Amino acid sequence: MTFDPDYGQTLLSDEDQVGLTSEVRELLGDPILKADLYDLEQLIQAQVADEFVQEILEGSLTLDDLMTDYFVRELHRRMYEPVWTWGGRQRSRETNIGVAPEQITVMLRTSLDDIRFRWAQEDRVSARSLGITAHAELVHIHPFVDGNGRTTRLLADLVFLAAQGEGDVLAYDWNFDRDEYIGLLREYDATLDPGNLIEFVPVTILRDAE
Repeated sequence: MTFDPDYGQTLLSDEDQVGLTSEVRELLGDPILKADLYDLEQLIQAQVADEFVQEILEGSLTLDDLMTDYFVRELHRRMYEPVWTWGGRQRSRETNIGVAPEQITVMLRTSLDDIRFRWAQEDRVSARSLGITAHAELVHIHPFVDGNGRTTRLLADLVFLAAQGEGDVLAYDWNFDRDEYIGLLREYDATLDPGNLIEFVPVTILRDAE
């Protein structure tokens, strides 16, 4: 998915600025450009991703660690708390997507447990499908006020990495047609079958096998 260059030419609305931390408002000044905020978010999230990837490669962060409701909340907090006051907080209001707020905690835990169980019990579940399935299910639940897409895509990346065995290290390539991607997420909402989404999201070689 590509970044729209026109996005950065507009100012952040007063309504959106309310959710920013005081430190970020001071850092970005007045007025705040969306491009500047986007760049800051990308920088922080790249750092978070690098830290977790290193922990996975070192073996200190395992697949079982990743596939928990605690880690999902911690991932969202690490990605967004430096910028937004809602970082790490579960959604408490009804939205037109996602489950009811009172169902989030239980569904988050049970869904991840179920996906992890199928991975452990079924040989036909691949590392590639595991990450996308976790991503699709969390988007379906929509646990946070905002930032669900980025958080669940990074979770998918980390799960994919942690689930791989020997050989080339693969990664998802998230640079694709956004409309088709959203359509497939909606298909998952209706069917809870991630098959077409798994086939749609391409993979690339991150590191050749030594």
